[in-house]
Amino acid sequence: MARLRIREIAEQKGMSMGLLSRKANVTLGVVRKIWRNDQHDASFNTLQKIAQALGVPVSELIEDGEAPPEASQ
Repeated sequence: MARLRIREIAEQKGMSMGLLSRKANVTLGVVRKIWRNDQHDASFNTLQKIAQALGVPVSELIEDGEAPPEASQ
């Protein structure tokens, strides 16, 4: 299952929930839900705003929790 890395990335950049909320123009309530639940069902629009505020591509916010398929030999 995929998980969101938003809290991890924000903390690496020294960004609090409040600051991320303001920079991304996303309500603090939404940021708080994502921060506390890394499997929150956030909209793509919200992820785009957060990614821009963090200075990363949207793809960096999402980590696929499934093991990669084994290579065929």
